[in-house]
Amino acid sequence: MRKFIMLSLFIILLAACSTNGDESGKKEKAADKNLKEVSIVLDWTPNTNHTGLYVAKEKGYFKEQGLNVDIKMPGEAGADQLVASGKADFGIGAQEGITEARVQDIPIVSIAAIIQHNTSGFASPKEKDITEPKDFEGKTYGGWGAPVEKAVINSLMKQDGADVEKVDIVNMGETDFFTAVERDIDFAWIYYGWTGVEAELRNEEVNMVYLTDYSEKLDYYTPVLTTNETMIEEEPETIKKFLAAVSKGYELAIDNPEEAADILIKAVPDLDEDLVKASQKWLADKYQDDADRWGEQKQEVWENYSTWMFDNELLDKPLDSEKAFTNEFLPEK
Repeated sequence: MRKFIMLSLFIILLAACSTNGDESGKKEKAADKNLKEVSIVLDWTPNTNHTGLYVAKEKGYFKEQGLNVDIKMPGEAGADQLVASGKADFGIGAQEGITEARVQDIPIVSIAAIIQHNTSGFASPKEKDITEPKDFEGKTYGGWGAPVEKAVINSLMKQDGADVEKVDIVNMGETDFFTAVERDIDFAWIYYGWTGVEAELRNEEVNMVYLTDYSEKLDYYTPVLTTNETMIEEEPETIKKFLAAVSKGYELAIDNPEEAADILIKAVPDLDEDLVKASQKWLADKYQDDADRWGEQKQEVWENYSTWMFDNELLDKPLDSEKAFTNEFLPEK
């Protein structure tokens, strides 16, 4: 009899736990249904430029703001096009692309700078002995076929009294930097925070010619978070909530790069764990850098770069920079 009573109590307790678990699950699903669905499209495959988004999702910062955020890959259309057309609420782009779009009256707007200063430059294996722009002469550059590439190379080379026409510019497509320099190119344009850090891990020494070492006008925002004018007009509170969560995500990545790296690796397990951790550590103090708060953008940065683009015949007309970006949705410091 005692065994029967104990067994009955166990079954009752088990049923109660099961019921409580079911109820808890139902409440959680009901709570999720009350969240506002929004989407953000990445500019490329997931990497440490995007960590703050994954942190905000994993730590529940989006839920705290009443949002359920779907992080999407760009596909063939690209993030800028999807955001501008309203097929995505938010996206990741770059100042260059937003500038070109705004000059064509495409309604896309930058709402936060993910990294405060341009960390890109022209990289080459050390044995190529390319240490300054004049060394580009007689060399082969591998790019993706955009007019801005030749203009940037020319801008740097002119300061060294060198001739861009003596550079062989080829399209290397989606070939990665390490494969390309072993095969048929001498230098390429990279972001040091990812490809440069990868070179360090591979013990492959590279020389860097950083854009910002040669021109203040080339210190532009890349990458940035974007939205469209319809969202700004109709959903300003959603943008504020989104940026409140994302800001917390990047602030954690700044203060705790190891934890942030683990979150990104958990979300995207195909990534190289060592690369993510090393890149996250390198980028930690680059996200906000000398700005008063993460995401802050300056009008002079937008004007400097758009003037450079116009002077180099990359734009049909000057940019109205006030319409290209805004700080109004960032959290107060």
